[in-house]
Amino acid sequence: MSGPGGSGGPIGAGALAGGARSKVAPSVDFDHSCSDSVEYLTLNFGPFETVHRWRRLPPCDEFVGARRSKHTVVAYKDAIYVFGGDNGAFTTGTPPAPRYHHSAVVYGSSMFVFGGYTGDIYSNSNLKNKNDLFEYKFATGQWTEWKIEGRLPVARSAHGATVYSDKLWIFAGYDGNARLNDMWTIGLQDRELTCWEEVAQSGEIPPSCCNFPVAVCRDKMFVFSGQSGAKITNNLFQFEFKDKTWTRIPTEHLLRGSPPPPQRRYGHTMVAFDRHLYVFGGAADNTLPNELHCYDVDFQTWEVVQPSSDSEVGGAEVPERASTSEEAPTLTSEERGSFKKSRDVFGLDFGTTLPKQPSQPASELPSGRLFHAAAVISDAMYIFGGTVDNNIRSGEMYRFQFSCYPKCTLHEDYGRLWESRQFCDVEFVLGEKEECVQGHVAIVTARSRWLRRKIMQARERLAQKLEEEAAPAPREVPSGTRLPLLRVAIREAEARPFEVLMLFLYTDKIKYPRKGHVEDVLLIMDVYKLALSFQLCRLEQLCRQYIEASVDLQNVLVVCESAAKLQLGQLKEHCLNFVVKESHFNQVIMMKEFERLSSPLIVEIVRRKQQPPPRTSSDQPMDIGTSLIQDMKAYLEGAGAEFCDITLLLDGHPRPAHKAILAARSSYFEAMFRSFMPEDGQVNISIGEMVPSRQAFESMLRYIYYGEVNMPPEDSLYLFAAPYYYGFYNNRLQAYCKQNLEMNVTVQNVLQILEAADKTQALDMKRHCLHIIVHQFTKVSKLPTLRSLSQQLLLDIIDSLASHISDKQCAELGADI
Repeated sequence: MSGPGGSGGPIGAGALAGGARSKVAPSVDFDHSCSDSVEYLTLNFGPFETVHRWRRLPPCDEFVGARRSKHTVVAYKDAIYVFGGDNGAFTTGTPPAPRYHHSAVVYGSSMFVFGGYTGDIYSNSNLKNKNDLFEYKFATGQWTEWKIEGRLPVARSAHGATVYSDKLWIFAGYDGNARLNDMWTIGLQDRELTCWEEVAQSGEIPPSCCNFPVAVCRDKMFVFSGQSGAKITNNLFQFEFKDKTWTRIPTEHLLRGSPPPPQRRYGHTMVAFDRHLYVFGGAADNTLPNELHCYDVDFQTWEVVQPSSDSEVGGAEVPERASTSEEAPTLTSEERGSFKKSRDVFGLDFGTTLPKQPSQPASELPSGRLFHAAAVISDAMYIFGGTVDNNIRSGEMYRFQFSCYPKCTLHEDYGRLWESRQFCDVEFVLGEKEECVQGHVAIVTARSRWLRRKIMQARERLAQKLEEEAAPAPREVPSGTRLPLLRVAIREAEARPFEVLMLFLYTDKIKYPRKGHVEDVLLIMDVYKLALSFQLCRLEQLCRQYIEASVDLQNVLVVCESAAKLQLGQLKEHCLNFVVKESHFNQVIMMKEFERLSSPLIVEIVRRKQQPPPRTSSDQPMDIGTSLIQDMKAYLEGAGAEFCDITLLLDGHPRPAHKAILAARSSYFEAMFRSFMPEDGQVNISIGEMVPSRQAFESMLRYIYYGEVNMPPEDSLYLFAAPYYYGFYNNRLQAYCKQNLEMNVTVQNVLQILEAADKTQALDMKRHCLHIIVHQFTKVSKLPTLRSLSQQLLLDIIDSLASHISDKQCAELGADI
């Protein structure tokens, strides 16, 4: 029974959960002595959804009723359930009153709905906030209101809710008069023995806000943006359930030019998957953006997820996927999912039947929207409804395919090399005290041109000295003797700031100054001075942003005076502008530190207050410097040729490389160089008993040097076992290889993959390639590479054709030829 345009009781929609899913290699504990062959590789050849692909799903109006926004969506097993919303339908009886801006969560086999606006939703009058709690049992379709004795949370709407440790957690929202930032929790195991409790929050508690999402990841709750009075922020806060403490996650460490946080917004969604938070939609400064933002909880970095090329209508042409039939299958009603009704909640379940993957399925990026809802099922996100342009409610549902790869350990691996000081081959002699800091030529020369010149000059002086000291007869050097460290004198640097600079060269990061610790800020100022001298633009920006973010009333005068002494003009300007602010000036000049300032600086502050300088804007593009990945890429591609100190032999062909880099990224090379360094400086390359192709070997070097994983599928066959054999620190490369093999076999590359499968004895891949060749033979037969196959592979193709093609098909094929 439908209500008058309002939002309803239990309008369930199993909205197209499921679909094709991407397979990801499981986590692996590596045995470095293992020589597993690719023949043990088990592949699943579909159906699959392209990673990072948006797909608009078939209309579901018949299941969920009218279009809506401000509703909730939850996922249970393989179904999506929609409840409530604005401009929807509802049923009468035992369900909660029609409402919107409520919350809904899943615990066990039930959905719990709390609060929201109720009243005459159709006319938007007599609206009232609620603080009632309802349970909906998925199995029986039964609604039950939890009547809780004792103190209750204030009635509210547009709040955040989540489940953690068998409890429902409610945060902030709007009570009809003001925005809130209180938190309440209630146990969900036994309604007869539970009660509401207000949580005593501590730390950097988010401001009062509403229309924001919450998500739980890594046992922490995250809150992003939302409406906070007249101000909309783009702050990300995390809540530690264990000690009930909030922390604002700073964005000051994000370099200009690197992906910034999403714009401030409200009415958006945020879901957690693996170690990432995904933010979509919302209203941002009078716009409705449709970018999907991703936050990496481990690395504390934001990025905009680039959708796959087949997400956009009229987008870039993508290679035709190999299929075993000429025509793309159409979806039947059974393949779209099994429609089920449970009392007054409808669900559409895709847990048992997966749709076949068309060769070029219809797809589309969702438009920007707010007050939509999102949920995660398996490895995909589903968004439903929302308010789009011109206040129009949407009834659309979209599916977004996540990627789930182990994180890149490139920065950690190089950072571990720096901390261990293994394989150091250069020693920097610093300052007047001549303190020594050791490092690795390969990393330092890849990252800093200034230090590279210093090292080159030191090498030339050492070579000249050895030439002058050379005896008439050459002296024998015992095998295995390590050469002395190359010493490089840098008089303008002291040890502590230089070590911070070195950490940046290895990891692209520096440690954030402790709040309130002036000595930390002054240390970063010394690092900033070195960054300017060494022409490290990226580090220069990073230091300046850190210092500017750390300036407060307690330290501004100390930082300003230090900036003046070090001749750091931009930092001095920042401090002067901070001091003369109307809200700061009177407090600053009353401090004892102000009296101890140098006279010229006091005069400058007073003049700045009386006559502020005109603001100037520069149109000059900012040089953001190069990243660790960019520098190591250039180093592999030739910039590091003169610093190579090891030769890798691939089937007799030499490939110069760098010991420190190989050891940092591979425990196999680390153990080799530590224990039994080859006397001739040459290492034969194989993966177990198999020698990879030269193309695959170059793909592996790109992964080692700068974390690159994009490669042709045939390379992935050779490299699938490389993480085991070479002891990479996680199975990220293997996960990419597996997906690459499963998803990217096309008619155009099937013959190259067949050759690689035959050489690596990957039997299931070889069978798959032969199967494709047989069913697409009219296309494969026109490929020029067919004639370059070995005689044995051509015989295998003929044998497969003979086994699978009927006499009638043979006759038709002969007629075509």
